[in-house]
Amino acid sequence: MGRVTGIIRALGALTLMFCTATGMAQGQRELLDRVIAIVDEDVVLQSELDLRLNDVRSAATRTGNPLPDANTLRSEILDTLILESIQLQLAERVSIRFDDDTINRVLQGMADQNSLSFNEYVAALEEAGVYIQTREQVRRQMTLQELQRGMVNRRISITEQEIDNFLNSEMGREVMAAEYFIDHMVVAVSGSDSNDDKAAKRRYAADLIARVNEGDTFLDVRSAARQARAFTINSTEFGWRQADELPNLFSTIVETMESGQVEGPIEAGNGYHIIQLAGKRGGTEQIVHQTNVRHIMLSPNEIRDDEQSREAIIALRERILAGEDFASLARQNSDDATSVVAGGDLDWVNEGGMPPAFEAVIDELEENVISEPFRTDVGWHIAEVLGRRETDLSREYSRMQAENTLRGRKFDLELQNWMIEIREDAFVEMVE
Repeated sequence: MGRVTGIIRALGALTLMFCTATGMAQGQRELLDRVIAIVDEDVVLQSELDLRLNDVRSAATRTGNPLPDANTLRSEILDTLILESIQLQLAERVSIRFDDDTINRVLQGMADQNSLSFNEYVAALEEAGVYIQTREQVRRQMTLQELQRGMVNRRISITEQEIDNFLNSEMGREVMAAEYFIDHMVVAVSGSDSNDDKAAKRRYAADLIARVNEGDTFLDVRSAARQARAFTINSTEFGWRQADELPNLFSTIVETMESGQVEGPIEAGNGYHIIQLAGKRGGTEQIVHQTNVRHIMLSPNEIRDDEQSREAIIALRERILAGEDFASLARQNSDDATSVVAGGDLDWVNEGGMPPAFEAVIDELEENVISEPFRTDVGWHIAEVLGRRETDLSREYSRMQAENTLRGRKFDLELQNWMIEIREDAFVEMVE
């Protein structure tokens, strides 16, 4: 009990007291908050438990979910708070922290979900008296997730044999199958249509396809055709589906289509169908556009302002054009620590793998041409494209996806095991 007494005495400043006007006159005081559990170097307060109990009960009321009896609920939530305290102390020891800018970005996302600006959302939270509480809840949750991800993933091992077995299994093939989003319309045909009627409808469907191929959007063409009422135009909203979940009429066609491609007229008993592949995701086919690029970067600093950095990068470009070696000048001058040893060479970079402002310049740059100086948020650059290629990363991608799927399956079980271990290793003492 010596440790308990010492910690409670040290936390005296955290114990809040309030007095009523009558109580003050009579010298009576009522305890507002108290320590209910000591967890290693931290404590759980009664106010934390009460707040969490209120949140859980309010959520259950909104959703209609049943709750256990009061004692069981209190015990379960107290265990949760103890476990969170253990994890937050671990996170502190391994320096997991999120700055205010990161929290603001999360709050911005929450504001967007509520169709509010950031300032409007903050004002609403302040008016409700929960702004500081919300920020800390966000920070707490992000910290717990980052700690769990790091600690648990290192405990999970996925073997090459497991990946092979998964990819060769029926479940693996199903999980790895691509999903397609198709836009659809059909020029309807009825049983009473003559051959001439059907031919006219087929020509009309072909004309709709031509309009899409000429640049009109699929949805605009479909809407205009419905308004024109020359023929009945029907459609089905399929959403994201794997090929075998689509009608047999489309399932084999869609697998060979490129994004944006239109196919039709596809004849069926109910009419002439037109489809456009609006999107594709997943699957094992991954043909990646790659660019081999090198650059020299000069960042403004204490001894060289932005204009001086621009002038210096211009001078370096002129020296290269005059015959000096790009790689040597990069090693001597570039401020990009990741590429300076390689003479500014970034190696083969996947499409989308460069900062947007940098990649926009590279995309327009011809091979073996030194770019004009250009500015990004990190400094001034000159760059040269050494080559472009398409690389089939299908095998690497499929194995990575399989590993991620297998890791996700193991994560929850391993998380529970890890939590049991840290709970058993922690010093926890309830305070009566």
